Amino acid sequence: MQHAERLAVTEPRGGLGVALAATLRRDLTLLMRRRSEVMNPLVFFALVITLFPLGISPDAALLATIAPGLLWVAALLATLLSLDSLFRADFEDGCLEQMLLAPQPLALMVMAKVAVHWLLTGLPLALMAPLLGITLALPAGSYGILMLSLALGTASLSLIGAIGAALTVGLARGGVLLSLLVLPLYVPVLIFGTGAVQAALLGDALAAHLAILGALLAGALMLAPWAIAASLRISING
Repeated sequence: MQHAERLAVTEPRGGLGVALAATLRRDLTLLMRRRSEVMNPLVFFALVITLFPLGISPDAALLATIAPGLLWVAALLATLLSLDSLFRADFEDGCLEQMLLAPQPLALMVMAKVAVHWLLTGLPLALMAPLLGITLALPAGSYGILMLSLALGTASLSLIGAIGAALTVGLARGGVLLSLLVLPLYVPVLIFGTGAVQAALLGDALAAHLAILGALLAGALMLAPWAIAASLRISING
């Protein structure tokens, strides 16, 4: 009897933390097996940045002027490129239906999937940006702000883009519609992210731009999970 009670006490119990950790581990494992999905946005980002000087001009002053906007636009498009597959594999194999039936809140479960998307797309883009900034003659003093602004901004892009991905997951070719849905919502992040890097180049105050990027991320963290969950229910249940 005492042995049975001891087993009952030491038996692991599932909960929200266990479910979130399992979702993170599962998505990371699946994406590492499909490395082309991880590499495509990074390769696209690198190709756009390296080919742009060949098509415009090798003049260092001109490239440094357009570098903040170019890096941010390329990062935005690279993030958008990977969003269509965010929920599609789970939709096709029935995992999304299981998530809807799970006792854990769907809004928190999808946050684990968005976190994996940012870890394997947004964060690598932010780390790559200074290396590619060298090809655009970007001054070295702005590399830290470039990485910080991209890290904050791409997290917001992943959260906002996941809403569109959830709405279009049931469509056969939802990539174009996904772009039309989320691109207008990306504009504020693009404006203030570019503004932060430009302020670093000009020596102006950049705290306001970073603060607004942080506020946009905080707002997305509060509202996007519930919007993603509602969008998935609409896509699956009709």
